[in-house]
Amino acid sequence: MQELALTLPAGKRFYFASDFHLGTPTPQASLEREQRIVRWMDAARADAAAVFLLGDIFDFWFEYRKVVPRGFTRLLGRIADFTDNGIPVYIFTGNHDLWIFDYLPTEVGVQVFRDPVVLKTGAQRLLIGHGDGLGPGDNTYKLLKKVFVSPVAHWLFARLHPNFSIALAQAWSRQSRISNMKAGEHFQGPEREYLLTWCKEQEAAQHHDYYIFGHRHLPLDLEVSPVSRYVNLGEWVHFSTYAVYDGTKVELCTFEKPA
Repeated sequence: MQELALTLPAGKRFYFASDFHLGTPTPQASLEREQRIVRWMDAARADAAAVFLLGDIFDFWFEYRKVVPRGFTRLLGRIADFTDNGIPVYIFTGNHDLWIFDYLPTEVGVQVFRDPVVLKTGAQRLLIGHGDGLGPGDNTYKLLKKVFVSPVAHWLFARLHPNFSIALAQAWSRQSRISNMKAGEHFQGPEREYLLTWCKEQEAAQHHDYYIFGHRHLPLDLEVSPVSRYVNLGEWVHFSTYAVYDGTKVELCTFEKPA
C-alpha cells in the first residue's frame, strides 16, 4: 500500500472531507453546497497544513482531452488558491469521479490518489481513502468498478459527444442513493458496517491509529481496536461533516449544517 509521509507543524492541522457530490440533485442546491464548501475552506485556511478530499467530490466527472464538465469554478478556484499558496490539496477518486485524470493536477495543482494510502505523520499512521469496494459484499459494484477503470471503458466513453455523454451520466447519477436520500443514512450496528469490518482486518495485519474514509455517507467514529478508530466523514448534502487531525487525535466536526 502506498505511503505518504508528511510533517505536521506545531499549531497546524490536517483537514479531511468527502462526498460533496457537486452537481446533484439540482443546479441550485449544488451551487449552495459549493458556496458552503468554499466558506469551509476559507475557515480552514488559517491553520490548514493540508486538505484531503476523499472522493465523490463531484457527482459525475469525466475528462475529454479538451473538455471537462461545466461548473464547480468556485471550488476549483479555491483549491488552486490553496495550492498556489503552499497548502497542498490531495484528492482521492471515488465511485462517482473515477475518471479524474490529469486536468486537476495540471490546472489546480492537486495530487490524485486512486487507492487507499497510509498517511504517516510523526509517530502515527492514518489509513485514508474513499472506501468504495472495500470490505465484504457489494460484488456487483466491485465487478463494475473493474470495468469502469479500464482504459477501454474510458476510450469508448470518450468517443461519445459531450452533450450526450454528460447528460446521460447526469441522468444516471440522479438515480444514486445520495440523490434519493431524504434524511441521510442511518447507523445499523457495527456488525453491518462493512468498512469497519475491513478496518479490523487491516488492523489485525498492521496497526494504524486511525482509518478515515468517505463513501458511507454517515458520520461515524467507531472503535477498531482499543488503540485504533474508524472515522467516516459523512457527506455534505445532509450533514456537512468533516474531520480534523491535530497530530494526536482525529475529531469529527460539522460546518453550517444544512436545514
